[in-house]
Amino acid sequence: MSATPTNPLLEPSPRPFQIPPFDQITDAHYREGFEKGMEEQARAVAAIAEQTAEPDFDNTVVALEKALHTGILSRTQFAFYTVNAADTNPDRETVEADFSPRLAAHNDAIFLDGRLYDRIEKLWQNRDSHNYDEQELYLLERYRTRFRRAGAALDEADRAELKEINGRLAELHAGFSRQVRTDINDAAVVVSDPAELEGLSEAGIAAARAAAKERGEDGYLIGMQMYSATPALEELGHRDVRRRVWESSVNRGKANAEAILEIVRLRARVARLMGYDDYADFVADDATAGSGSAVWDRLTAMVPAAMRNARAEADRLQQAIQDSGEDFTLQAWDWKYYAQQVKAAEYGFDPDDLTPYLELDTVIRDGVFYAAEKEYGLAFHERPDLVAYHDDVRIWEVRDSDGSVLGLFCADYFTRDSKRGGAWMNPLVKQSDLTGDTPVIMNNLNIVKPAEGQPALVTPDNVRTLFHEFGHALHGLFSRCRFPQTSGTSVPRDFVEYPSQVNEMWIHWPEVRANYVKHHRTGQAADTDLLNKWKASTEFGHGFAKVEYLAAALLDQVWHRLTPEEVPQAEGRDAAEVVEEFEKRALRDIGLDMEEIAPRYRSGYFAHTFTGGYAAGYYSYIWSEILDADTVEWFKDNGGLNRANGDRFRAELLSKGGSVPPLESYVKFRGRPAELEPLLRRHGLD
Repeated sequence: MSATPTNPLLEPSPRPFQIPPFDQITDAHYREGFEKGMEEQARAVAAIAEQTAEPDFDNTVVALEKALHTGILSRTQFAFYTVNAADTNPDRETVEADFSPRLAAHNDAIFLDGRLYDRIEKLWQNRDSHNYDEQELYLLERYRTRFRRAGAALDEADRAELKEINGRLAELHAGFSRQVRTDINDAAVVVSDPAELEGLSEAGIAAARAAAKERGEDGYLIGMQMYSATPALEELGHRDVRRRVWESSVNRGKANAEAILEIVRLRARVARLMGYDDYADFVADDATAGSGSAVWDRLTAMVPAAMRNARAEADRLQQAIQDSGEDFTLQAWDWKYYAQQVKAAEYGFDPDDLTPYLELDTVIRDGVFYAAEKEYGLAFHERPDLVAYHDDVRIWEVRDSDGSVLGLFCADYFTRDSKRGGAWMNPLVKQSDLTGDTPVIMNNLNIVKPAEGQPALVTPDNVRTLFHEFGHALHGLFSRCRFPQTSGTSVPRDFVEYPSQVNEMWIHWPEVRANYVKHHRTGQAADTDLLNKWKASTEFGHGFAKVEYLAAALLDQVWHRLTPEEVPQAEGRDAAEVVEEFEKRALRDIGLDMEEIAPRYRSGYFAHTFTGGYAAGYYSYIWSEILDADTVEWFKDNGGLNRANGDRFRAELLSKGGSVPPLESYVKFRGRPAELEPLLRRHGLD
């Protein structure tokens, strides 16, 4: 393809904060950006490797930072992977498929280059003779670790095999992701009779009708979320419709079965090449956990108490079924619905009473932003003059307490067929003192878009996700790091969820909650009794939540504790059957074989682990929650929502990003290492 001279990706963006000019970027521009970007970066890295001067921090480490984190390829990757996740199309999927293996080979050429590794190793061995500051020393250590974990210390034959594996894994990850997007759209359930939507709110019914119309379907469309138990199951009173929705959700991903087996086998081979017993151990060794056995022991220790709690909850739900005059045994598709009935009976809480008080804009402005204002002194000014890749994206300029600009916060809240499921944060521009870049941070959710003219009313679970993802955004916005590789959320996977989980504490903080739970028509605040019932009702369901989560986290571990020889083979059988049998056996052996609760993600749509991001790392949520629960106790003991607490958390932890060892940051903030007991108390696991 001939070069396009007007490609906006070939030069730094002239837009404020260097936000990509998405309205000018075509899909052909992304392709050219990858091509020219790899060429430019390869030249820059080669110049570092070929220099005859003795290595020093500037000519090697700083030079690598500039080569890897500035230029055409960096701009292209940030822009492309943002839009491809949130608003893909066939052309973008083709770009992803074409360039994933090429980018893997490009990265291998850098991090398997013995000349670069030798320069880094020499600097590391002589580190005591240099007056490195804290950020410089940690960055040097991270580069050394990154080269070694990439295979730079392997012999030539093993490096060649590793390159081949990495290229194939890149193809498989991209294909898995595409299939998940396809399946989540195909799994949507169409209902023709409005009577079968009993229990859905008027707004929910209108949204289902609008979703069906958008796809050219007659009737009402119930869409899926990434995880197994889609939110509609809480409201649907028609049992057969619940069953259809449930089965459609959990039977996704069969087309990914062959890819799963190959991904697991290749990762197990990578671990062996790198000298580890298995891939879980390989991943944990570079995280705060330290070893796969530490992860396994902590997670499996929680299983008995979680199962006891879940079985007690199941008994309460079965009683609720009988009390309603029905005569059937609780099934997986009944759980969420009858959990709401129990909450209504035992806590006096009906989500339908709360829904009119949870309007999206109000939750964002008077809840999420309000808490950040009180805790950190931030101010948010919407910038309708700035454009992104879709009309749904909104952009705010974030200012600090002294009026200075921190960066941009961009949010894309509504679901659509072109967006992958789930919720996530990603940077469009990473903060760095070295490059002078100010952060531009994205949040993506998949809230059902209301029908035209209707308010965007959200669920309590949506509220939790809004606060959670904004916690990630604060981590990126507050970054004050010199080097781009370690800025923002560039921390170990089992630490990254910690700041976002802490931000969830403000959902039910009385001052915050009273400020955002307001009726969407009258603006009247919800009465205290309703708010207290909502909070009290969250105490029910810890058993379900922990079993659902532990099943997924331990399933991830079981897959990645296999050696290459232990990975199941299809051998002429249906690969989907092989994967399903492995899942069932693994959950039974762990003690999590409870038919009424499926793993939060079954293997076929477990994008966290099989597209690479959280491979052998889904345990991170519970690992981070140990720090979170301990931190929440600290906030409560020290007065809660106030500037002094927020400023301390920001200065000692959020602003550090990954520029210093994260657990050292935690100890400086908390005054001691984290304790496990607050987490156990939180979930009734003590």
